[in-house]
Amino acid sequence: MNGSGSPDILGRSACMRLLETVVVGRVAWATGDGRALVLPVNFFLDGETVVFRSSPGDKLDAARGHGELSFEADDAEPALRTGWSVLVHGPAEIVTDAAEAARLTERSPASWLDLPHASFVRIVPREITGRRLPLHLGGVSIVRQGPWRPPDL
Repeated sequence: MNGSGSPDILGRSACMRLLETVVVGRVAWATGDGRALVLPVNFFLDGETVVFRSSPGDKLDAARGHGELSFEADDAEPALRTGWSVLVHGPAEIVTDAAEAARLTERSPASWLDLPHASFVRIVPREITGRRLPLHLGGVSIVRQGPWRPPDL
């Protein structure tokens, strides 16, 4: 922390290193009626770009229609009251070149879902920002959660 009780602000290289440590993030955009839509994705970095796969639907429509997407990934350790968050903004590109798609398939982590007719989407960062809550030495918290119950469907 910088001494004022606010989180550390992370530079671009620190943000990119942190993004390499997780495999799930969230892609976000504003819908036509002004609502924010945020959906989870498996992702990986290809150079300094964020890449994820998506079947036809909302995410691909957003990539085609908006041009700009936001992407967020984070990690937290509640017991130590520490964590980080990285936010990426930039133009989205749907990968249409077959050779490039084959190369990305080789690099891509296993998807958590079977995605028929999926396309790769690449976000080219125009802006990358990050924040980190540093470890609070000597301050371990006990995190209690209630018993697990299945969600009401």
